[in-house]
Amino acid sequence: MPTHPRRKLKSLFSRNKAWAKGMTDLNPDFFSHLSQQQNPEYLWIGCSDSRVPANQVVDLDPGEVFVHRNIANVVVHSDLNCLSVIQYAVQILKVKHIIVCGHYGCGGIKAAFEGQQHGLIDNWLRHINDVYRCNKGEIDNLPTEQDKLDLLCEKNVIEQVANVCHTTIVQHAWRENQDLTVHGWIYSIENGLLKALDTEVADSDRILTVPN
Repeated sequence: MPTHPRRKLKSLFSRNKAWAKGMTDLNPDFFSHLSQQQNPEYLWIGCSDSRVPANQVVDLDPGEVFVHRNIANVVVHSDLNCLSVIQYAVQILKVKHIIVCGHYGCGGIKAAFEGQQHGLIDNWLRHINDVYRCNKGEIDNLPTEQDKLDLLCEKNVIEQVANVCHTTIVQHAWRENQDLTVHGWIYSIENGLLKALDTEVADSDRILTVPN
């Protein structure tokens, strides 16, 4: 007889209690301090993929990373959700680093690359299609499909870093000499390691040096 869905969810509450107890056992003041305010230095813009949890990947506690996630870690100027997160992080929280983190084996990247129809999500994946089209010659010249997908994952991160840098929010912060750097990283699910791409930008003058 299958387990009732409510019983499955009940186990999550049990796990939550165990986690909360474990945190307070390590530090009795953890939650009282955490509840006062959040002062993260990092904004993480990552993929919604359940295998890439931001805090765990960089081994930081709750409160240390402000997070926005969507399919294929896309940043577009029509996405008010993403822009609102960036504005809050930059103007209110005064984060010092914005990290755009993609990952190899991204389902959104693969779906866009294959060009099959998936319904509503196709509208979102068009942003990835644009990245592929702009880099088609370099990507298609690679020997295997896996190589092509991996490079498209990297190119997508680079494109989204540029998009972050071109937002009016980040541009304004740099004009005000705010300490803010935008980074492009990629994560390997196969070994759990991060790799920094050559996309670190700390002021408007460096945007043009972000590789295509």
